Amino acid sequence: MFIVSEEAEDLMSMAHQLQDKMVMYRHHLHTVPELDLSLPKTTAYVKEALESMGLKPAPVGESGLTVTIGGQHQGKVVLIRADMDALPIHEETELSYASLSGNMHACGHDMHTSMLLGAAEILKAGEAQLRGTVKLMFQPGEETLHGAQMMLEHGILDNPKVDAAMMLHVLTGMPLPLGQFVVPEEGGAISASSDWFEIIIRGRGSHGAMPEAAVDPLNVAAHLHLALQGILSREISPIDNAVLTIGVMEGGTTNNVIPDTARLKGSVRTFNTALRDKMETRIREITAGIGETFQAKMEVIYTRGCPEVKTDGGLNEQMRASIANTFGENSYIGITELVPGGKLMGSEDFAFVSQAVPSTTVFLNAGNIEDGYSYPVHHPKTMFSDEVLHRGAAAYAAFARDWLERNS
Repeated sequence: MFIVSEEAEDLMSMAHQLQDKMVMYRHHLHTVPELDLSLPKTTAYVKEALESMGLKPAPVGESGLTVTIGGQHQGKVVLIRADMDALPIHEETELSYASLSGNMHACGHDMHTSMLLGAAEILKAGEAQLRGTVKLMFQPGEETLHGAQMMLEHGILDNPKVDAAMMLHVLTGMPLPLGQFVVPEEGGAISASSDWFEIIIRGRGSHGAMPEAAVDPLNVAAHLHLALQGILSREISPIDNAVLTIGVMEGGTTNNVIPDTARLKGSVRTFNTALRDKMETRIREITAGIGETFQAKMEVIYTRGCPEVKTDGGLNEQMRASIANTFGENSYIGITELVPGGKLMGSEDFAFVSQAVPSTTVFLNAGNIEDGYSYPVHHPKTMFSDEVLHRGAAAYAAFARDWLERNS
């Protein structure tokens, strides 16, 4: 049985004291949502906040920031990360601080950033006791899967070299108590890889009354759509996980003309490299075969997004211990209690970090469906409760402190 320690009580007390400040951070960030790697207002605000704590943030690539805390005692380095970018969604909430720009923090990244700023202040206050170094990673471009890799390329895991990493993500619209944590049990993949493809079909147009003179790209597109779904139903084992979604089918401009071209756009999600490679290979092969059958010219543009997020079993165990020690043993559930099999088909570009160093993830419910938080992330009406900001900040700080102590 876990008993909340005096040290944990002190950490929670400070997190509570910072609650109003984190609400201020969050409301400001929510009003200025920015996209992809171009976050000038967001980055400037976060930098100013960190400097007000006596910290010295450094730029990492475009719009990224990092800062280190600790290092007064020799030891290892743990990284804790928050993403800062928003989505190109027109907000439809009635919040007093709703965005009016046409962009929206519909995935909760404003929550993550505010929580990590709170954690920074907690860790700075206890800097002399840290048995090593905490590196904070404020990341742009998560929604476009550009940011983490960009920051890795600019050395975020070096100088000092990172030994372990952790991310937090809020949930909403869930049948869970407000403030409930969700932690992976076993190590392994918990979030899918994400790739995109575009298939351009070039046929030969004709009058709609003369189909014999045409190579109809819409007919080809229809056959191709069905054939691609056959990969999942007939080529992938039922015990494996993969998703192939066609999100765009377009071509033609009027009802009595067969067009010259059509296109499909889609995405692929898997949980392992071999299956990821197989999906790309079969999409290319089937596309070529359908094109040859119907005498159309086919072009496949395939883009690799990010790999699957991996978690480390030992770090997951540490996360569970830190959450229980800080908030009580009933404060979290295992991810398999939320999602059968413990795997989420959504993607997350923290995957690039998790592929490079041992990593863990924790989820925090910031919106109970019974309390009116009815919409999931990425919806124009989605909302998150400010009430959990202090819990997120404490979780970041507690994990970092505890992991360094355990590995000193």
